[in-house]
Amino acid sequence: MSCDKTNLRRQFLQQRQELPAEVWRSQSDQICHQISTCPQFLAARTILAYQSHRQEPNLDYLFTHSHKQWGLPRSISKELLWQRWQPSQPLIIGKYGILEPDPRSAMLTPDLVDLILVPAVAMDNRGYRLGYGGGYYDRLRSDSQWRKIPTIGIVFDFNYVEQLPTEAWDLPLDAVCTELGFRL
Repeated sequence: MSCDKTNLRRQFLQQRQELPAEVWRSQSDQICHQISTCPQFLAARTILAYQSHRQEPNLDYLFTHSHKQWGLPRSISKELLWQRWQPSQPLIIGKYGILEPDPRSAMLTPDLVDLILVPAVAMDNRGYRLGYGGGYYDRLRSDSQWRKIPTIGIVFDFNYVEQLPTEAWDLPLDAVCTELGFRL
């Protein structure tokens, strides 16, 4: 991992952590509104998403105000396993302190998924994302079956930049959504 990515990650995370709670909530709801009107979201039946962690944009509004089937990740070894989840179901705390579905929930395979909402520390105008450095989404998207599914990176607008450093294995996402709208 390059030093540039490490420093950028630290800088973007600090900026996000400094966001006042009321601004974080308002901008998260604006992002949800933007997503809820997008054609890919409207057409999708089963959507992979995430539970907000470390002040990522919160998607609770989408979970509770839409009639979609949801999938959330569980981190197992170095992979993300996707399991069905609905807002009425309890979540458990996973190994990184992230809320995850019950391990007994039904697994989701690529053929059952219509859209993936991807969390990011930052995104650029080419669709590249800066994550937390674990490579989970890079490994997921390196599988050709998962790569066929449309992806939307989710960030606050101040974490959307012109260009991020990339590695040979990085794959751009199909779109980026911020509270100001779709940026790609």
